[in-house]
Amino acid sequence: MTSTHAFWLAGRQATGETAFDVTSPWDGRTVGTVSVPTDAQIEEAVSAAHAVREDFAATPAHVRAAALDHVSRQLAERTEEIARLISAENGKPMKWARGEVGRAVSVFRFASEEARRFNGGEAQRLDTDAGGQGRLAVTRRFPKGVVLGIAPFNFPLNLCAHKIAPAIAAGVPIILKPAPATPLSGLLLGELLAGTDLPAGSWSILPVPNDRMPALVQDERLPVISFTGSEQVGYAIMDSVPRKHCTLELGGNGAAVVLADWASEEDLDRAAQRIATFSNYQGGQSCISVQRVIADASVYDRLLPRIVAAVEAQVTGDPADDATDVGPLVSEAAAQRVEAWVQEAVDAGATLLTGGKRDGASYAPTVLTDVPAGVTISCEEVFGPVLTVQKVDGEAEAFAAVNDSKYGLQAGVFTHDLQTAFRAHRALEVGGVVIGDVPSYRADQMPYGGAKQSGVGREGVRFAMDDYTYERVMVLTGLAL
Repeated sequence: MTSTHAFWLAGRQATGETAFDVTSPWDGRTVGTVSVPTDAQIEEAVSAAHAVREDFAATPAHVRAAALDHVSRQLAERTEEIARLISAENGKPMKWARGEVGRAVSVFRFASEEARRFNGGEAQRLDTDAGGQGRLAVTRRFPKGVVLGIAPFNFPLNLCAHKIAPAIAAGVPIILKPAPATPLSGLLLGELLAGTDLPAGSWSILPVPNDRMPALVQDERLPVISFTGSEQVGYAIMDSVPRKHCTLELGGNGAAVVLADWASEEDLDRAAQRIATFSNYQGGQSCISVQRVIADASVYDRLLPRIVAAVEAQVTGDPADDATDVGPLVSEAAAQRVEAWVQEAVDAGATLLTGGKRDGASYAPTVLTDVPAGVTISCEEVFGPVLTVQKVDGEAEAFAAVNDSKYGLQAGVFTHDLQTAFRAHRALEVGGVVIGDVPSYRADQMPYGGAKQSGVGREGVRFAMDDYTYERVMVLTGLAL
Protein backbone atom coordinates (compact mmCIF):
# COMPACT_ATOMS: atom_id res chain seq x y z
CA MET A 1 0.00 0.00 0.00
CA THR A 2 3.07 2.24 0.22
CA SER A 3 3.13 5.11 -2.27
CA THR A 4 4.55 8.60 -2.64
CA HIS A 5 2.08 11.46 -2.57
CA ALA A 6 2.51 14.88 -4.12
CA PHE A 7 0.75 17.84 -2.55
CA TRP A 8 -1.59 20.27 -4.29
CA LEU A 9 -0.29 23.73 -5.09
CA ALA A 10 -2.82 26.16 -6.60
CA GLY A 11 -4.82 23.24 -7.98
CA ARG A 12 -1.96 21.25 -9.47
CA GLN A 13 0.29 18.51 -8.15
CA ALA A 14 3.77 19.45 -6.96
CA THR A 15 6.61 17.98 -4.97
CA GLY A 16 9.17 19.56 -2.69
CA GLU A 17 12.70 18.72 -1.69
CA THR A 18 11.94 16.58 1.37
CA ALA A 19 9.36 13.99 2.37
CA PHE A 20 8.10 12.13 5.42
CA ASP A 21 6.53 8.73 6.03
CA VAL A 22 2.99 8.24 7.27
CA THR A 23 2.80 5.13 9.45
CA SER A 24 -0.06 3.00 10.72
CA PRO A 25 -0.66 3.36 14.47
CA TRP A 26 -1.83 -0.26 14.51
CA ASP A 27 1.25 -2.07 13.22
CA GLY A 28 3.77 0.67 12.40
CA ARG A 29 3.94 -0.09 8.69
CA THR A 30 4.53 2.75 6.25
CA VAL A 31 1.24 3.70 4.62
CA GLY A 32 2.59 6.39 2.33
CA THR A 33 5.35 8.91 1.79
CA VAL A 34 4.33 12.55 1.53
CA SER A 35 6.26 15.32 -0.16
CA VAL A 36 6.73 18.52 1.86
CA PRO A 37 6.39 21.94 0.19
CA THR A 38 9.32 24.32 0.28
CA ASP A 39 8.99 27.87 1.59
CA ALA A 40 8.95 29.11 -1.99
CA GLN A 41 6.10 26.74 -2.88
CA ILE A 42 4.09 27.84 0.15
CA GLU A 43 4.58 31.44 -0.94
CA GLU A 44 3.42 30.54 -4.43
CA ALA A 45 0.24 28.96 -3.07
CA VAL A 46 -0.58 31.93 -0.85
CA SER A 47 0.16 34.42 -3.63
CA ALA A 48 -2.05 32.50 -6.06
CA ALA A 49 -4.92 32.35 -3.57
CA HIS A 50 -4.63 36.06 -2.81
CA ALA A 51 -4.51 36.95 -6.50
CA VAL A 52 -7.56 34.88 -7.47
CA ARG A 53 -9.84 35.94 -4.63
CA GLU A 54 -11.92 38.47 -6.61
CA ASP A 55 -12.27 36.20 -9.64
CA PHE A 56 -13.23 33.26 -7.45
CA ALA A 57 -15.85 35.28 -5.61
CA ALA A 58 -17.36 36.16 -8.99
CA THR A 59 -17.39 32.55 -10.22
CA PRO A 60 -20.99 31.58 -11.06
CA ALA A 61 -22.76 29.59 -8.38
CA HIS A 62 -23.47 26.73 -10.78
CA VAL A 63 -19.72 26.25 -11.42
CA ARG A 64 -18.92 26.02 -7.71
CA ALA A 65 -21.95 23.82 -7.08
CA ALA A 66 -20.99 21.47 -9.91
CA ALA A 67 -17.47 21.10 -8.50
CA LEU A 68 -18.85 20.25 -5.07
CA ASP A 69 -21.31 17.78 -6.59
CA HIS A 70 -18.44 16.12 -8.43
CA VAL A 71 -16.44 15.62 -5.24
CA SER A 72 -19.49 14.28 -3.41
CA ARG A 73 -20.18 11.71 -6.13
CA GLN A 74 -16.56 10.62 -6.36
CA LEU A 75 -16.34 10.13 -2.61
CA ALA A 76 -19.47 7.97 -2.71
CA GLU A 77 -18.18 5.87 -5.60
CA ARG A 78 -14.82 5.29 -3.89
CA THR A 79 -16.10 4.77 -0.35
CA GLU A 80 -14.38 1.47 0.35
CA GLU A 81 -11.01 2.58 -1.02
CA ILE A 82 -11.07 5.84 0.92
CA ALA A 83 -12.26 4.15 4.11
CA ARG A 84 -9.28 1.81 3.94
CA LEU A 85 -6.98 4.79 3.53
CA ILE A 86 -8.48 6.49 6.59
CA SER A 87 -8.19 3.29 8.60
CA ALA A 88 -4.59 2.72 7.53
CA GLU A 89 -3.27 6.18 8.39
CA ASN A 90 -5.49 6.89 11.41
CA GLY A 91 -6.10 3.46 12.98
CA LYS A 92 -9.86 4.00 12.79
CA PRO A 93 -11.91 0.79 12.58
CA MET A 94 -13.44 0.23 9.16
CA LYS A 95 -17.02 0.57 10.38
CA TRP A 96 -16.26 4.11 11.55
CA ALA A 97 -14.07 4.93 8.55
CA ARG A 98 -16.92 4.09 6.18
CA GLY A 99 -19.16 6.31 8.23
CA GLU A 100 -16.68 9.15 7.93
CA VAL A 101 -16.63 8.87 4.15
CA GLY A 102 -20.43 8.93 4.14
CA ARG A 103 -20.41 12.10 6.19
CA ALA A 104 -17.94 13.76 3.81
CA VAL A 105 -20.21 12.80 0.90
CA SER A 106 -22.99 14.71 2.67
CA VAL A 107 -20.80 17.71 3.50
CA PHE A 108 -19.92 18.30 -0.14
CA ARG A 109 -23.54 17.71 -1.18
CA PHE A 110 -24.80 20.18 1.44
CA ALA A 111 -22.18 22.69 0.25
CA SER A 112 -23.32 22.28 -3.33
CA GLU A 113 -26.88 23.04 -2.28
CA GLU A 114 -25.80 26.07 -0.23
CA ALA A 115 -23.70 27.40 -3.11
CA ARG A 116 -26.85 27.61 -5.21
CA ARG A 117 -28.81 29.65 -2.66
CA PHE A 118 -26.12 31.59 -0.77
CA ASN A 119 -25.72 35.36 -1.18
CA GLY A 120 -29.04 35.87 -2.92
CA GLY A 121 -29.45 39.23 -1.18
CA GLU A 122 -31.95 40.56 1.32
CA ALA A 123 -33.96 43.71 0.73
CA GLN A 124 -35.07 45.96 3.59
CA ARG A 125 -37.41 48.94 3.37
CA LEU A 126 -35.95 52.09 4.89
CA ASP A 127 -39.04 54.29 4.65
CA THR A 128 -40.07 53.24 8.14
CA ASP A 129 -38.91 56.77 9.10
CA ALA A 130 -39.41 59.92 7.08
CA GLY A 131 -35.69 60.29 6.38
CA GLY A 132 -35.65 56.96 4.59
CA GLN A 133 -38.45 57.62 2.14
CA GLY A 134 -37.60 56.34 -1.33
CA ARG A 135 -34.69 54.25 -0.04
CA LEU A 136 -34.14 50.49 -0.06
CA ALA A 137 -31.26 48.57 1.57
CA VAL A 138 -29.91 45.46 -0.14
CA THR A 139 -27.60 43.29 1.96
CA ARG A 140 -25.34 40.62 0.49
CA ARG A 141 -22.39 38.63 1.83
CA PHE A 142 -18.85 38.87 0.44
CA PRO A 143 -15.64 36.96 1.28
CA LYS A 144 -13.44 38.27 4.07
CA GLY A 145 -10.41 36.92 2.24
CA VAL A 146 -8.38 33.75 1.83
CA VAL A 147 -9.00 31.10 4.50
CA LEU A 148 -6.24 29.16 6.20
CA GLY A 149 -7.84 25.86 7.23
CA ILE A 150 -6.02 23.72 9.79
CA ALA A 151 -7.45 20.22 10.23
CA PRO A 152 -6.87 17.57 12.95
CA PHE A 153 -5.99 13.88 12.76
CA ASN A 154 -9.11 12.31 14.27
CA PHE A 155 -11.40 12.81 11.25
CA PRO A 156 -8.76 13.15 8.52
CA LEU A 157 -11.27 13.30 5.66
CA ASN A 158 -14.44 14.84 7.05
CA LEU A 159 -12.84 17.67 8.99
CA CYS A 160 -10.84 18.61 5.89
CA ALA A 161 -14.18 18.58 4.06
CA HIS A 162 -15.61 20.95 6.67
CA LYS A 163 -12.88 23.48 5.80
CA ILE A 164 -12.80 23.10 2.02
CA ALA A 165 -16.45 22.62 1.05
CA PRO A 166 -17.87 25.79 2.70
CA ALA A 167 -15.02 27.86 1.26
CA ILE A 168 -15.72 26.69 -2.28
CA ALA A 169 -19.46 27.16 -1.79
CA ALA A 170 -18.92 30.77 -0.70
CA GLY A 171 -16.35 31.53 -3.40
CA VAL A 172 -13.50 31.91 -0.91
CA PRO A 173 -9.97 30.65 -1.73
CA ILE A 174 -8.53 28.26 0.84
CA ILE A 175 -5.14 26.95 1.88
CA LEU A 176 -5.67 23.68 3.75
CA LYS A 177 -3.12 22.20 6.13
CA PRO A 178 -3.98 18.57 6.99
CA ALA A 179 -2.67 17.02 10.19
CA PRO A 180 0.94 15.73 9.89
CA ALA A 181 -0.06 12.33 11.28
CA THR A 182 -2.89 11.82 8.76
CA PRO A 183 -2.37 13.88 5.58
CA LEU A 184 -3.30 11.24 3.01
CA SER A 185 -7.08 11.61 3.20
CA GLY A 186 -6.84 15.38 2.79
CA LEU A 187 -4.51 15.00 -0.16
CA LEU A 188 -6.99 12.63 -1.77
CA LEU A 189 -9.56 15.44 -1.72
CA GLY A 190 -7.12 17.35 -3.90
CA GLU A 191 -7.21 14.54 -6.44
CA LEU A 192 -10.99 14.90 -6.64
CA LEU A 193 -10.96 18.70 -6.76
CA ALA A 194 -8.43 18.57 -9.60
CA GLY A 195 -11.16 17.06 -11.76
CA THR A 196 -13.31 20.19 -11.51
CA ASP A 197 -13.41 23.57 -13.29
CA LEU A 198 -12.50 25.64 -10.24
CA PRO A 199 -10.04 28.49 -10.95
CA ALA A 200 -6.35 27.80 -10.48
CA GLY A 201 -5.22 29.17 -7.14
CA SER A 202 -8.61 28.87 -5.47
CA TRP A 203 -7.42 25.92 -3.38
CA SER A 204 -4.18 24.34 -2.20
CA ILE A 205 -3.57 21.40 0.13
CA LEU A 206 -0.18 21.70 1.79
CA PRO A 207 1.20 19.14 4.30
CA VAL A 208 3.20 21.77 6.15
CA PRO A 209 5.02 20.67 9.34
CA ASN A 210 3.67 22.20 12.53
CA ASP A 211 6.88 24.09 13.22
CA ARG A 212 6.41 26.03 9.96
CA MET A 213 2.84 27.04 10.70
CA PRO A 214 3.51 30.35 12.52
CA ALA A 215 4.58 32.06 9.29
CA LEU A 216 1.32 31.05 7.60
CA VAL A 217 -0.74 32.08 10.60
CA GLN A 218 0.91 35.50 10.61
CA ASP A 219 0.57 36.09 6.85
CA GLU A 220 -1.69 39.12 6.34
CA ARG A 221 -2.98 37.68 3.06
CA LEU A 222 -4.76 34.97 5.08
CA PRO A 223 -7.23 37.02 7.15
CA VAL A 224 -9.45 34.07 8.16
CA ILE A 225 -8.23 31.07 10.15
CA SER A 226 -10.41 28.00 10.69
CA PHE A 227 -8.74 25.70 13.20
CA THR A 228 -9.86 22.38 14.66
CA GLY A 229 -7.66 20.89 17.33
CA SER A 230 -6.44 21.35 20.88
CA GLU A 231 -7.39 24.20 23.18
CA GLN A 232 -3.75 25.15 23.76
CA VAL A 233 -2.86 25.47 20.06
CA GLY A 234 -6.15 27.11 19.09
CA TYR A 235 -5.95 29.91 21.61
CA ALA A 236 -2.24 30.38 20.94
CA ILE A 237 -3.15 31.01 17.30
CA MET A 238 -5.91 33.46 18.22
CA ASP A 239 -3.68 35.32 20.68
CA SER A 240 -0.94 35.66 18.07
CA VAL A 241 -3.25 37.26 15.46
CA PRO A 242 -5.86 39.28 17.41
CA ARG A 243 -6.97 41.22 14.33
CA LYS A 244 -7.76 38.15 12.26
CA HIS A 245 -11.06 36.31 12.20
CA CYS A 246 -10.52 32.95 13.91
CA THR A 247 -12.97 30.08 14.11
CA LEU A 248 -11.80 27.60 16.74
CA GLU A 249 -13.38 24.17 17.17
CA LEU A 250 -11.59 22.88 20.23
CA GLY A 251 -11.93 20.23 22.88
CA GLY A 252 -14.61 18.96 25.21
CA ASN A 253 -15.28 16.41 27.92
CA GLY A 254 -18.75 15.39 26.82
CA ALA A 255 -21.25 14.52 29.52
CA ALA A 256 -24.15 12.09 29.25
CA VAL A 257 -26.80 12.79 31.90
CA VAL A 258 -29.19 9.97 32.81
CA LEU A 259 -32.15 11.36 34.75
CA ALA A 260 -34.64 9.64 37.03
CA ASP A 261 -37.40 9.25 34.42
CA TRP A 262 -35.07 7.23 32.15
CA ALA A 263 -35.68 4.23 34.35
CA SER A 264 -37.16 1.26 32.51
CA GLU A 265 -35.03 -1.79 31.75
CA GLU A 266 -35.18 -0.92 28.06
CA ASP A 267 -34.21 2.70 28.78
CA LEU A 268 -31.18 1.73 30.84
CA ASP A 269 -30.03 -0.90 28.35
CA ARG A 270 -30.19 1.65 25.55
CA ALA A 271 -28.38 4.33 27.54
CA ALA A 272 -25.62 1.90 28.55
CA GLN A 273 -25.13 0.70 24.97
CA ARG A 274 -25.01 4.21 23.53
CA ILE A 275 -22.64 5.38 26.26
CA ALA A 276 -20.32 2.40 25.77
CA THR A 277 -20.27 2.79 22.00
CA PHE A 278 -19.65 6.51 21.96
CA SER A 279 -17.10 6.65 24.74
CA ASN A 280 -14.96 4.30 22.66
CA TYR A 281 -15.69 5.06 19.00
CA GLN A 282 -12.66 6.45 17.18
CA GLY A 283 -10.71 5.17 20.22
CA GLY A 284 -12.37 7.96 22.20
CA GLN A 285 -10.58 10.46 19.94
CA SER A 286 -13.58 12.66 19.26
CA CYS A 287 -14.31 16.05 20.81
CA ILE A 288 -17.85 14.90 21.58
CA SER A 289 -17.14 11.36 22.75
CA VAL A 290 -18.70 10.47 26.10
CA GLN A 291 -16.14 11.16 28.81
CA ARG A 292 -18.47 11.72 31.77
CA VAL A 293 -21.65 9.92 32.79
CA ILE A 294 -23.74 11.78 35.34
CA ALA A 295 -26.49 9.50 36.64
CA ASP A 296 -29.34 10.21 39.01
CA ALA A 297 -29.06 8.24 42.25
CA SER A 298 -32.36 6.50 41.53
CA VAL A 299 -30.95 4.78 38.41
CA TYR A 300 -27.21 4.70 39.18
CA ASP A 301 -27.01 1.24 40.73
CA ARG A 302 -28.88 -0.36 37.84
CA LEU A 303 -27.11 1.64 35.14
CA LEU A 304 -23.48 1.19 36.22
CA PRO A 305 -23.20 -2.61 35.74
CA ARG A 306 -24.90 -2.27 32.38
CA ILE A 307 -22.31 0.32 31.29
CA VAL A 308 -19.42 -1.88 32.42
CA ALA A 309 -20.83 -4.91 30.59
CA ALA A 310 -21.43 -2.89 27.41
CA VAL A 311 -17.91 -1.44 27.53
CA GLU A 312 -16.39 -4.89 28.02
CA ALA A 313 -18.37 -6.11 24.99
CA GLN A 314 -16.61 -3.61 22.71
CA VAL A 315 -14.43 -5.54 20.26
CA THR A 316 -10.85 -4.29 20.22
CA GLY A 317 -8.18 -5.15 17.69
CA ASP A 318 -7.12 -4.70 14.08
CA PRO A 319 -8.91 -1.68 12.58
CA ALA A 320 -8.99 -3.41 9.18
CA ASP A 321 -11.26 -6.12 10.64
CA ASP A 322 -14.94 -5.32 10.12
CA ALA A 323 -15.73 -6.77 13.56
CA THR A 324 -13.50 -4.28 15.39
CA ASP A 325 -15.18 -1.52 17.40
CA VAL A 326 -12.11 0.03 19.03
CA GLY A 327 -8.73 0.36 17.34
CA PRO A 328 -5.50 2.03 18.47
CA LEU A 329 -4.99 5.66 19.36
CA VAL A 330 -3.15 7.78 16.83
CA SER A 331 0.24 7.04 18.42
CA GLU A 332 1.87 5.19 21.28
CA ALA A 333 2.62 8.54 22.92
CA ALA A 334 -1.11 9.32 22.95
CA ALA A 335 -1.84 5.98 24.60
CA GLN A 336 0.92 6.53 27.16
CA ARG A 337 -0.63 9.88 28.10
CA VAL A 338 -4.03 8.26 28.65
CA GLU A 339 -2.37 5.52 30.70
CA ALA A 340 -0.70 8.12 32.90
CA TRP A 341 -3.93 10.04 33.47
CA VAL A 342 -5.82 6.90 34.49
CA GLN A 343 -3.04 5.85 36.83
CA GLU A 344 -3.04 9.30 38.41
CA ALA A 345 -6.78 9.00 39.07
CA VAL A 346 -6.46 5.50 40.54
CA ASP A 347 -3.56 6.60 42.76
CA ALA A 348 -5.76 9.45 44.01
CA GLY A 349 -8.58 7.08 45.00
CA ALA A 350 -10.62 6.40 41.84
CA THR A 351 -12.07 2.91 41.36
CA LEU A 352 -11.11 1.11 38.16
CA LEU A 353 -14.02 -1.11 37.10
CA THR A 354 -12.67 -2.35 33.77
CA GLY A 355 -9.84 -1.64 31.35
CA GLY A 356 -6.81 0.37 32.38
CA LYS A 357 -4.33 -1.58 30.24
CA ARG A 358 -2.14 -0.41 27.37
CA ASP A 359 -0.58 -2.40 24.52
CA GLY A 360 1.53 -0.15 22.33
CA ALA A 361 -0.77 2.48 20.83
CA SER A 362 -3.89 0.60 21.98
CA TYR A 363 -5.62 1.33 25.27
CA ALA A 364 -8.36 -0.90 26.64
CA PRO A 365 -11.84 0.64 27.02
CA THR A 366 -11.91 1.86 30.61
CA VAL A 367 -14.55 2.78 33.23
CA LEU A 368 -13.75 4.68 36.43
CA THR A 369 -15.90 5.72 39.37
CA ASP A 370 -15.21 7.78 42.51
CA VAL A 371 -12.84 10.01 40.55
CA PRO A 372 -11.52 12.91 42.67
CA ALA A 373 -12.35 16.36 41.35
CA GLY A 374 -8.78 17.59 41.15
CA VAL A 375 -7.16 14.91 38.98
CA THR A 376 -6.35 15.59 35.34
CA ILE A 377 -8.95 13.22 33.93
CA SER A 378 -11.67 15.18 35.75
CA CYS A 379 -10.54 18.53 34.36
CA GLU A 380 -9.13 17.92 30.89
CA GLU A 381 -10.19 16.22 27.66
CA VAL A 382 -8.90 12.65 27.83
CA PHE A 383 -9.18 12.00 24.06
CA GLY A 384 -9.05 8.27 24.65
CA PRO A 385 -11.38 5.35 25.47
CA VAL A 386 -11.95 6.30 29.10
CA LEU A 387 -15.25 6.91 30.87
CA THR A 388 -15.98 8.25 34.35
CA VAL A 389 -19.33 7.66 36.09
CA GLN A 390 -20.69 9.74 38.97
CA LYS A 391 -23.87 9.71 41.05
CA VAL A 392 -25.96 12.87 41.60
CA ASP A 393 -29.19 13.68 43.38
CA GLY A 394 -31.69 15.21 40.99
CA GLU A 395 -31.78 17.33 37.86
CA ALA A 396 -30.31 20.51 39.34
CA GLU A 397 -27.26 18.70 40.69
CA ALA A 398 -26.83 16.87 37.38
CA PHE A 399 -26.89 20.07 35.34
CA ALA A 400 -24.50 21.75 37.78
CA ALA A 401 -22.11 18.81 37.33
CA VAL A 402 -22.20 19.21 33.54
CA ASN A 403 -21.39 22.92 33.89
CA ASP A 404 -18.58 22.30 36.38
CA SER A 405 -16.05 22.25 33.56
CA LYS A 406 -14.01 24.72 31.58
CA TYR A 407 -15.34 23.02 28.44
CA GLY A 408 -18.77 23.33 26.88
CA LEU A 409 -19.03 21.55 23.55
CA GLN A 410 -22.05 19.22 23.70
CA ALA A 411 -24.04 17.32 26.31
CA GLY A 412 -26.52 14.47 26.11
CA VAL A 413 -29.55 14.23 28.39
CA PHE A 414 -31.48 10.97 28.71
CA THR A 415 -35.01 12.08 29.61
CA HIS A 416 -38.52 11.57 28.27
CA ASP A 417 -39.83 14.85 29.69
CA LEU A 418 -40.20 17.75 27.26
CA GLN A 419 -40.09 20.38 30.00
CA THR A 420 -36.85 18.88 31.27
CA ALA A 421 -35.47 19.04 27.74
CA PHE A 422 -36.18 22.77 27.54
CA ARG A 423 -34.70 23.35 30.99
CA ALA A 424 -31.56 21.51 29.86
CA HIS A 425 -31.37 23.61 26.73
CA ARG A 426 -31.55 26.75 28.86
CA ALA A 427 -29.30 25.65 31.73
CA LEU A 428 -26.43 23.72 30.14
CA GLU A 429 -23.44 25.86 29.15
CA VAL A 430 -22.66 24.01 25.92
CA GLY A 431 -22.92 24.54 22.19
CA GLY A 432 -25.32 21.64 21.67
CA VAL A 433 -27.76 19.63 23.80
CA VAL A 434 -28.86 16.20 22.55
CA ILE A 435 -32.03 14.88 24.19
CA GLY A 436 -32.53 11.14 24.58
CA ASP A 437 -29.01 10.29 23.46
CA VAL A 438 -25.30 10.78 24.05
CA PRO A 439 -23.51 14.08 23.26
CA SER A 440 -21.72 12.43 20.34
CA TYR A 441 -24.40 13.08 17.73
CA ARG A 442 -23.50 15.55 15.01
CA ALA A 443 -25.35 16.24 11.78
CA ASP A 444 -22.96 17.95 9.40
CA GLN A 445 -25.43 20.62 8.31
CA MET A 446 -26.26 21.83 11.83
CA PRO A 447 -24.31 24.53 13.70
CA TYR A 448 -21.48 22.87 15.60
CA GLY A 449 -19.20 24.48 18.13
CA GLY A 450 -18.79 25.18 21.80
CA ALA A 451 -19.00 27.56 24.71
CA LYS A 452 -16.34 28.50 27.26
CA GLN A 453 -12.97 26.91 26.37
CA SER A 454 -14.46 24.67 23.66
CA GLY A 455 -14.04 27.25 20.96
CA VAL A 456 -15.25 30.28 19.05
CA GLY A 457 -17.63 30.34 16.09
CA ARG A 458 -19.54 27.53 14.44
CA GLU A 459 -18.93 24.89 11.81
CA GLY A 460 -21.62 23.22 9.74
CA VAL A 461 -21.62 24.17 6.06
CA ARG A 462 -23.83 27.27 6.03
CA PHE A 463 -22.50 28.50 9.36
CA ALA A 464 -18.91 28.20 8.20
CA MET A 465 -19.85 30.11 5.06
CA ASP A 466 -21.13 32.90 7.29
CA ASP A 467 -17.81 32.87 9.17
CA TYR A 468 -15.86 33.14 5.92
CA THR A 469 -17.88 36.13 4.68
CA TYR A 470 -19.25 39.46 5.91
CA GLU A 471 -22.37 41.50 5.23
CA ARG A 472 -22.17 44.49 2.93
CA VAL A 473 -25.16 46.78 2.58
CA MET A 474 -26.07 48.87 -0.48
CA VAL A 475 -28.63 51.67 -0.18
CA LEU A 476 -30.67 52.52 -3.28
CA THR A 477 -32.10 56.01 -3.38
CA GLY A 478 -34.95 57.63 -5.27
CA LEU A 479 -37.19 54.58 -5.50
CA ALA A 480 -40.99 54.62 -5.63
CA LEU A 481 -41.65 51.89 -3.10
